[in-house]
Amino acid sequence: MSAATQLAAAGHGFLSPTGVEIAFLLVAVVTLGGAVVTVTTKQLVHAALWLVVTLGGLAVEFLLLTAEFIAWVQVLIYVGSVVVLILFGLMLTKAPIGRSPDADSGNRPAALAVAVASAGALVWVVVDAFRATWIDVGEVQGSTKVTGESLFRHWVLPFEALSVLLLAALVGAIVLSRLRSAQRTPGTPSRAGGSRAGGSRAPEKEG
Repeated sequence: MSAATQLAAAGHGFLSPTGVEIAFLLVAVVTLGGAVVTVTTKQLVHAALWLVVTLGGLAVEFLLLTAEFIAWVQVLIYVGSVVVLILFGLMLTKAPIGRSPDADSGNRPAALAVAVASAGALVWVVVDAFRATWIDVGEVQGSTKVTGESLFRHWVLPFEALSVLLLAALVGAIVLSRLRSAQRTPGTPSRAGGSRAGGSRAPEKEG
């Protein structure tokens, strides 16, 4: 008898969810809402902050699945590093803080269609692969040993490529900020020159 059959026989199913499953669904709704606001807001700083909510919700989902190591890696790397890198990039490139019309695109319907199709394909693949699989949340699933072996044995190349990509994005933001400041410098009069020019053109007061 399979694990799914045993759990179904014990009365566990979609119509009798446990407390952990209810909490998982509630956090999933909050995470989904944060993701939607992240890609729809026109304020870049607000998008970065809502991204913190989304990534934090994913960390909570990993905690509910008893994958503590992956959850804290999610917090330290994505919430603590990637979001900070995005905020530093916004500051270095002097991006607008308020609402930005440039943040909107005329290709939103096409992007929405691609996103819905991708989400549907991902859900279908996951459901088809784990249709009769139940996770026993009583045992730790994301141990450091198992995660480290899988990461540095099978996924070490994408892991290093991602780190190089983030470094390139930071260097590119610094280069763009220096180019913009260099372009504004030649046409900007100095305060001393402006005061001298203003002083030479000022009319003399009559006695």
